[in-house]
Amino acid sequence: MSTKTNDFLREFNRLEKELNDLYHDVALKMGISDSAFSIFYILYTLGDGCLQKDICYEIFANKQTVNSSIRKLEKDGYIYLKQGRGRDKHIFLTESGRHFTEKHIIPVVQKENAAFTSLRLEEQKELLRLSKIYIENLKTKLREI
Repeated sequence: MSTKTNDFLREFNRLEKELNDLYHDVALKMGISDSAFSIFYILYTLGDGCLQKDICYEIFANKQTVNSSIRKLEKDGYIYLKQGRGRDKHIFLTESGRHFTEKHIIPVVQKENAAFTSLRLEEQKELLRLSKIYIENLKTKLREI
């Protein structure tokens, strides 16, 4: 049995792709990869010393992708690692990484906040509420596969 994608779902998926493309374009303008952008972003939002697994969880990326980007950022002098418990390594921004974050990442976060808060409080809550319902429903349906 073949089921065609609902027009509303197709539009929702198109909007999600448009959002992803916005962030991809921002990363390109900064001269970094999408995963490097995400790492800088998460280091800014979670703070210095977070773990690789924290980044993987926050950006929903696999460990290999994040690890490769971390190694490149470390090689480029933007971050350094400190040994934690067991195999855990804490990730910190270098002075160069802090400068990059201030120049490039913070303005993105500020613009995101401005765009989100341009919605009325009720609209913000409704957007989150509906997104959560959709994600939970999709998780349930995909478990059936």
